[in-house]
Amino acid sequence: MITRVLVAILYCAIITGCEEDTGMDTSSFDEQELLDMRREKDEAFRTTAESPIPEHMRDTFKGLKYFAPSEEGVVDAAFVPATSADTITMTTTTSELRPALRAGRFTFSYGSTECSLTAFQFLGGPTDSYFVPFTDRTTGETTYRGGRYLDIERTGDSVYVIDFNRAYNPFCAYNDAFSCPRVPRENNLPVAVTVGEQSWK
Repeated sequence: MITRVLVAILYCAIITGCEEDTGMDTSSFDEQELLDMRREKDEAFRTTAESPIPEHMRDTFKGLKYFAPSEEGVVDAAFVPATSADTITMTTTTSELRPALRAGRFTFSYGSTECSLTAFQFLGGPTDSYFVPFTDRTTGETTYRGGRYLDIERTGDSVYVIDFNRAYNPFCAYNDAFSCPRVPRENNLPVAVTVGEQSWK
């Protein structure tokens, strides 16, 4: 199981400078699966050479911080694909620029608030999932100041289930050596998403 997590770590570090297991099924809320995944991720961050945790800190690394799992973080979303090619140049935490395609838009209700998020795909990157970075009203307070990421498996359907319990920090939240895409302003949510990963320190 840890091997699967490490493969995901390496894959996402190359694509987005982040860590997440994109093979997970987000179509239903499974608290135990989520807790197991978090324990495996902590173990991988603590013990592997590929960990983004600085090497001198791994011996004392006690694990990442998360909000408690909650079904309230799971939302039904309508997806409208882009009708024409629309590319942007996504800036990063370094001088690197990342061309990306606006693949479409998710619309959903979070609590009683109507929200939307643009789904991106990096040019030359994988086409079987959407990269969905976002900020919200917890950003810079209880969550990482640069925002959080979601990887949503592409299904070809017009209705998706988005599980914000799986929102994760980019690698640069732990180590400045990584280059991470910055969240475009269009993906700033007007709500507090109090599920998923919190600030590490």
